[in-house]
Amino acid sequence: MEQNGNIRTLTVDIGGSGIKVIVLDVKGMPLTQRIRLDTPRPATPEPIINTIVRLASSQGNFQRVSVGFPGVIRYGVVETAVNLHPEWLGFNLEATLSNKLQKPVRVINDADMQGLSAISGKGVELVLTLGTGFGSALFVNGKLIPNLELGHHKFRKGETYEEQLGRVALKKIGQKKWNRRLKKAIKLLQNVFNYDYLYIGGGEARKVQIDLAPNVKIIPNVYGLLGGIALWRD
Repeated sequence: MEQNGNIRTLTVDIGGSGIKVIVLDVKGMPLTQRIRLDTPRPATPEPIINTIVRLASSQGNFQRVSVGFPGVIRYGVVETAVNLHPEWLGFNLEATLSNKLQKPVRVINDADMQGLSAISGKGVELVLTLGTGFGSALFVNGKLIPNLELGHHKFRKGETYEEQLGRVALKKIGQKKWNRRLKKAIKLLQNVFNYDYLYIGGGEARKVQIDLAPNVKIIPNVYGLLGGIALWRD
């Protein structure tokens, strides 16, 4: 039996374009290098599970697993998976991956997991992830309000935040116009949530080129993995 201080957590970040893993110690510090493989296409459950198993086999010993998934998760079961495949709907990711890896597994929305690594735990804190889609997470005094999924709500011109600010839109309109849209989104979300802090992460956060208020911070993409340790803080 492992002593608590020696427990290693494999953390998995499932994205629309890539699947990343890392192993963390009990304090959430990396013990291995972050490694990545492209998300299989079509992005159905079986090839994604197999990719996770393949990545896990390269990470050495671990005792438990945390997973960030790009959609609504309830009790380990997938309820939405807009940027993956409809076969995910109703899929018990937690139980299936636990059976494959023979380890206890906990699954959470990917933006929620990134936020767990970024927040201060004080006041109203909003997290946005800019990547294939548009992820979001909301915390009040450190307590997660799960599965916010702002990306699929209307933003402007009859389109959602994801349609206006996802990777497809970025490639279509270019960084300059995309940044102008992002500035409008930030102003709107400030008025809606009156947040104390806003954190912006995800693979496309490096392309943010607008002036940000003192309470708005760009966070590293690796936070999507580092937040995995928080899933085991019972």
